[in-house]
This record gives sequence, structure tokens and C-alpha cells, in this order.
Amino acid sequence: MDSFADPHKPVDHTVSLADVRAEVRKLEAELHEKGVQLSGRIIQVCHYLPVTCAFSRRPHLAEIPSPPATPPAKASDIPPSPVEAEHADSALPAPRGAAPEPPSAQWSVNVRYGHSAMVSGIDSLASTHEQILIGWTGDIESSTSAVPQAAAQSSSGPSDLPTSKVSASELSGDDKKELEALLDEYKSRDEPQDGKKIRYVPVWLDDKDAHGHYDGYCKQTLWPLFHYLLWQDVATEYASADAHWAPYSAVNAAFARRVAEVYRPGDLVWIHDYHLLLVPALLRQAVPDAAVGLFVHTPFPSSEVFRCLPRRKEILDGMLGANLICFQTYSYSRHFTSSCVRVCGYEVTPRGGIDVQGHVTAIGYSPVGVDANRVAKDILRPGIEPKLNALRALYEGKKIIVGRDKLDVVKGVVQKLRAFEKLLQDYPQWIGNVVLIQVTSPALTDSPKLERQVSELVAHINGEYGSLDFIPVHHYHQTIKKDEFYALLSVADLGVITPLRDGMNTTSMEFVISQERSKKSPLILSEFMGISSTMTEALQINPWNLSEVAAAMHRGLTMPDDEKARRHLQLYKTITTHTSHTWATILTKKLLERLGSQNMARQTPFIPKGQLEEHYLKAKKRLFLFDYDGTLAPIVKTPSAATPTKDTLLALESLAADPQNIVYIISGRDGEFLETHLGHIKNLGMSAEHGGFIREPGSSTWSNFTESLDMSWMSEALEIFKYYTERTTGSHIEVKKSSITWHYRSADPEWGLFQCHQCQDLLENNLARKRPIEVLVGKKNLEVRPLAINKGEIVKRILYTHPDAEFVFCAGDDKTDEDMFRALLLFPNNETHARLDPPLSVTLLATGKEAEKFKTVDLAIERDAVFTTAVGHSSKRTLAVWHVTTPEEVVEHMLYLVRVAAPAEPSSSL
Repeated sequence: MDSFADPHKPVDHTVSLADVRAEVRKLEAELHEKGVQLSGRIIQVCHYLPVTCAFSRRPHLAEIPSPPATPPAKASDIPPSPVEAEHADSALPAPRGAAPEPPSAQWSVNVRYGHSAMVSGIDSLASTHEQILIGWTGDIESSTSAVPQAAAQSSSGPSDLPTSKVSASELSGDDKKELEALLDEYKSRDEPQDGKKIRYVPVWLDDKDAHGHYDGYCKQTLWPLFHYLLWQDVATEYASADAHWAPYSAVNAAFARRVAEVYRPGDLVWIHDYHLLLVPALLRQAVPDAAVGLFVHTPFPSSEVFRCLPRRKEILDGMLGANLICFQTYSYSRHFTSSCVRVCGYEVTPRGGIDVQGHVTAIGYSPVGVDANRVAKDILRPGIEPKLNALRALYEGKKIIVGRDKLDVVKGVVQKLRAFEKLLQDYPQWIGNVVLIQVTSPALTDSPKLERQVSELVAHINGEYGSLDFIPVHHYHQTIKKDEFYALLSVADLGVITPLRDGMNTTSMEFVISQERSKKSPLILSEFMGISSTMTEALQINPWNLSEVAAAMHRGLTMPDDEKARRHLQLYKTITTHTSHTWATILTKKLLERLGSQNMARQTPFIPKGQLEEHYLKAKKRLFLFDYDGTLAPIVKTPSAATPTKDTLLALESLAADPQNIVYIISGRDGEFLETHLGHIKNLGMSAEHGGFIREPGSSTWSNFTESLDMSWMSEALEIFKYYTERTTGSHIEVKKSSITWHYRSADPEWGLFQCHQCQDLLENNLARKRPIEVLVGKKNLEVRPLAINKGEIVKRILYTHPDAEFVFCAGDDKTDEDMFRALLLFPNNETHARLDPPLSVTLLATGKEAEKFKTVDLAIERDAVFTTAVGHSSKRTLAVWHVTTPEEVVEHMLYLVRVAAPAEPSSSL
């Protein structure tokens, strides 16, 4: 998460695909043994389907122009043949009044190019798992002529049909069903022949929303931001980061609904990339128990850049609906974690996950690879060799530097050209002896300014260093064919890829595979690429440092053959081992590991109102035990601002006014705070400082449980806390009568957490070993308290003094409240009757022989009448039986009980 965290472990590139698949099978077997439901299916959610769709509709018969009338035929003595008669019958006009023939719709689908690594990875999983691939259809093309479906499916290139666009709103329900049926039978050429089925499911989007989502929020706001550019840096006119938020939200909601429609219990769900960052949380609401992973293919910026986004919290909360979030590199995962801590104030678990109200999202990384086998086969295409020979002849006697990038500001084409100019300046021996062939394919969004800048720079270099028989830079702004592309990579003496920011760059990997059969030429890579951490044998540079890049170019062009071979061998081994197939299988393995973790092993169900009401109404005596912060009032940055709402006060007053109810607030707050805000409520019992003090209902005096305990340890704990307070700006110490707490909520979140871990280690390994104390890590705080004092002891005391209680409702939200839930585990080993020994909280206040009179008591409570309730997500690790999500829901349930009990009051008083 930060510079104080332990160093990350590098990705192991020696693990084979067979090894990872064996681990997946082992995990699945273990999960089956544990009773975890697995369907054997994986739902892959991508922005686009990997196919393009074309639609044509045949006109009604009435719309076809009628030919001239046929003259009446002369009578023939030869009777018609049976075949002719059959055809004649079928050509008869429809009888008058018959229903018109429905229009005949025809769809054709074709391969969509782009995202080849992701798609090949998904295809490879069909060897082991059934899959559903959900995505947008993209703009639907309108074909002017019908195409046989089989021909369309077998085509490997773009359609040559004249096309226009068909709006999704123009399609009928039957039209959509017809495409869904066609996609259901579709099989791509890269799917394993003997593999399991991949079902393609389209998401139907309103055209305006679809383009506002992709062309608007994705490309104008998120894409620049994730590549360290703000929206105003790339916009051609006044830019608003929020202008397209509505369509982004709408499209994400449509995807979440579509996933929920096809989901079956036991499915694994993987959501891909920045287009769908809200889907995990939306899907979590619809299918709470789903195992959801999110993979972000782009870079993720530092928190200082990300926090500029107006919708930063919505984006982070959307992502954190997943059980597991994976990035390309460790640094991207660290940036994301830092953003969650700094922007939202969320806690980081000891294992590096993000805790949001008890729902823990694991954070990981796994770089994407390419389909190395397919690239190796593509290099053998017969059309490549003639083009390769032509390039060799054209540039005979010269070294060839090759670059191929999209014409996008983040791809660093301008910096590459300037670095090449610097090479010719600093190493003039290369003038006339080296050429740069730079191919820039058009980007998704045109940038005339960048295109003009590149053209002017090329012209400047060629004018300054060229001659009649030598042109140093050959720039081609076009999309080149696959044969030309691989010929260019194979002929190169040096590959140069210098993006300013990039996630995964397939060209670099394809370059290495292409060089396996040719020169084994070196590769220069920008250190700001997601794959740079795995391709360590490449010459890595800072693209902004032109002298460094020029020196790397010179070194690459003059590198000895043995060094070339050594570097190439290591790069080739990495690329051919950690492929897109391995990547996809590793993601499956990671999500299965997450599914088997303790946080997902048990989902706490939402508290049932009906059952709660039933037991409440039939009980003659009821106990209500509430934590305060995070349970009756939300957690706030300034503790003094956590005041109760009107509804909270109404619920407590109403419950306490009922003589059948015993109501307690059991809080970590001191008695003064509780009396200030809640002391006016009649018959409300209160326990302060995590069970250190108690004020019985109807009483105005506090009982101190610490009077008989050795509290001399407090001065030692205070000295330790003072040491860390001096070194942690924004932290402070809270000294209570029975405990002492160090707060760091207002400190730098990452430094505060690091200091908290250091202080905790010192307390546990030194002070706690010698003294009867325990160290508790809370929400942005660290507390030291006596071992004999906790909330659980207070709960036992209340139960012991009210053994006739027939209903218990106990609610809390953090670790200290787990002591209460533990105290209410009254029926071990499925016993039907509960008994309670005299608790320490009863005997501590007794003196001498008075303590001996306390005996074990029988409790009237039944198992189903104990409602322990954790506030937070259903996946939160807790001893509670039920859960609610927010403090507001706790109050809402209490007001509900007050209302349902109100009609019974008059009759009960008769």
C-alpha cells in the first residue's frame, strides 16, 4: 500500500499452464469437500462482445415493386410434372384477408478485432470451464444484402459489405431474440475444438447511453485520468469531468442487470476493465453471495491524481463491491489501495485487503500475456517472407529501428522521435546508417494537433539529417496488415516502445516472438509500462529523458551478439510461459482461493423482520443491548460530532418506556459523553469504557469495575502513546478511567496505520507480557484495557441479573462488540437449555462472603429468541447470527418493533 509496507513478491514466470490448471482442480475439489457450491461456470463481463453484428431486413411483399403482368399462357396438351405442380401451388397468392407475412430478419456476425490477449485468455478457459461472455453488441451495422450465416461466421476479416448503422431502438423484441439465438450457437475460431461451450450474451443499450458511456466518460474522463492526464489536458473544448456520468451509470446498471439474469449459484464472475467499474457493487446488491472479481487492464494512477476525479468515491465504492480486484502490476494495486485509504478513509486489513463495513475486498495483481502459440503460428504465414525480403533489400546496409503505436498522446511517439533526433546529434556516425520506421495507427479519437506535431517533427528530422539518397524517418500513419506488421517486427535491428503510461502493450511481446526466428534483436521499453516489471531483460528507459533513450538506442544497435541472445532468451521464456492462457487460469485460481477464505466462507443473513416481531411480541421480558458508535450513530472523523439523530432518540425513548423492556447502551465512550447525549432518557441503562463502568436503568450513579484491579500499567502505556503521538502529526491520546486510547483518524492515513502497527507490536511484546492487559486495534485507534473488563462481561452481568428475559436483541459493529456476541453463545453443542455461571462483572463488585452467594442461574431464553446483529456487510467475519448494513437500519428495526407493539398496549393494561 505504501513505502512502509513489506516488499511485494515478483510474479513467478516459471509456473506452467498445466501446473496452474492442476492447482485450480485441487482448489475446486477442496471447496466441494467444504460444501461450497460451484457450478463449473465462469461469467466473463466485457465492454464489447468479441464479434461485430450486422442486420438486414427483407421488405414486406407489398413493398416489392410488381413486375409487368405475364401474358396468359397457351393451353398445353402435356400435363404438368408433379414437381412443377408443387411449385405452382406454392406460388399461389395468399387468400384475401390472410395475415400479412412477417418481415424476415437476418443477422450476420463477424470477428471483432482488438483486446486479443483478453479474448484469447477467455477462449483458453473453455478447455476446463463452461463460460458465458456478456458484452455490448457495439454499433449494429446495416447490411444492404443478405449474407449466409455460415459464411459470416467463418470469415476471419472485416466485412466488405456496404454498411450504415442500425439504432437498437429500431429493433423489435423478435429481432433481438434472433440475434441472441445466433450468438448462442456461435463458436469462434480460437475456442478449443474439444472444449466446453462459451455462450455469448448481448447487452442491449440505448445508443445515446452507449456512446455517452464509451466516447464520453470512458474516453474523455477515465482513460486520460488513468494515464496521468486530466480531462482538460486532452479535450479540444471546455471539458467537464461529470458531463457523461449519467450514461456511464446507466450502462453499468444495464450490465449488472444482465449478469444477474444469467447468474446461477456457484458461478464465478470476472468483470473486465475501466468501462464497468460500477458493476461489482451493483451486482453485489442484486446477488449478495456472488463471487465477483474485477480486473483493471489499464494503469491505475497515484492517489494524488485519482483524487481529482469528482466521482472518485462512487468509482471506488463500485469497484470495492468485488471480492477480488486485480491489476497489471503491484504498483497499480498499491496506488488503488492508497486511494481507498486517502480518499475514502477505508481500513486496510493485515493481509492487504480493503475493509468496507466488514466486506473485505482482496487486492492482487497478475500481468496479462499474449497467446504466444498463435503469434508463433502467425509469423509463419506465407505472405510474410516476400515482404521481409523486400524490406531487407530496401534498407540494405542500414540498421532498422522499428516503432508501432497508436497515435495517442500517452503513447510517447513525439518523445520517441525527439530521442531519435538526439541519437543522430550525439552519435553522428549513425547519420546515413540507421532508419526509424514508425507506424502510427489511428487512435479511437482523432487528435489533429498531435498528428500535425508528429508530421512536423518527422519533416524537421528528415530535413536536418536527410539527403537525396537517405531519409532517416519513415512515418506511416495507417493501419497495416498482419503480414506487413510481422515482417516489420522480424526485420528490425532494434524495437523501441516508449509510452508515457501504458498498461499492457502486446507489440513488445510480439516483437520478441518475431525475433526468435530472425536476429534476436534487443528491445527498448518505457519504465512506465505495466509489463516493464516482468520484461526485465529489455533496455528500460524514462521516455522523458531524451539523452537516456538516445544512449539506449546506441547501445542496442551496437550490442554484441552473445548479449543479444542472452537477453532475448530470458524475454522469450517469460513471454511464452506467462501467456494470456496462464493469466486467465491464474485469475480463476485467485478467485477460487478468495472463495475459500474465511471472509467468504459464511455469509451472515439479513435480520428477518417477521421473526424478530414474532419473538418480540410473545416475550414478557426483553433485553436490548446496543453499541453506540457505528451502531446507533455513524462513524465520523471528529468523535464529538457523533450525536444521536431524532429517530435514534425516539427509538431509545420508546423502547425504554415499555416496562417489559430492559435497554442498555454498551459503549467504549466515557460516561460523561453518554450522559450528555443520552442521560435524559428515563430507564436507560448505560455501560461506559468497554465495560469499565455501569449505570443501571433508573439510577444516577456509576459502578466502577476497576476499583479492585491493578491499574498502574496506565502510566507505562501513556508514555508509549506519547512517544508515537510526537512522531505522528494529527494523532492524540484519550485517557479514560479504565482504559487509554491512541487515535490517529486525523493523521496521514498511511503513516498513521504504519505507526499503529509499530506501537501495537511494542505494547504486545513488552507491556502486555508483564501486565494483565490486552491491546485492541479499533477503527483508526489503538486501545489498552484490563483483561477482566470488556463488553462481554457486561452482557453476562445483565443476563445474570435478568434470567427471566425471553428476548435479546444485541447490535454492534466492531471487534469490541464481538465480546458481546461471544457472551450470547448460550447454547453450545446444540443444547436446548441455557445456564449461566456468576460472571466476573458481578463478583468484582461484591465483597467478602457476599461474592460466595452467587450461584449458577437457569435462563428462560430460547435459542431462536437471541438476535445478535452485526452492522456491516454480510461477508463480515462475525459471531453474530444476523446482520444489517447501516446504523439507520438498526434504528428502523427498533422503530418498527415499537410500532407493532403499540396496538397491544391498551389491551395489555386492562
